Amino acid sequence: MAKASKIGRNAGNGQFTTVKTATNKPKTHIVETVKRK
Repeated sequence: MAKASKIGRNAGNGQFTTVKTATNKPKTHIVETVKRK
């Protein structure tokens, strides 16, 4: 069964960030759910 984890991403340039930063700045960041094997 695959597990899912959340990551933060900058919407402008695509760089990874923390989920905390992404939730604090919703205009410029997005939180994605990634399935892991």
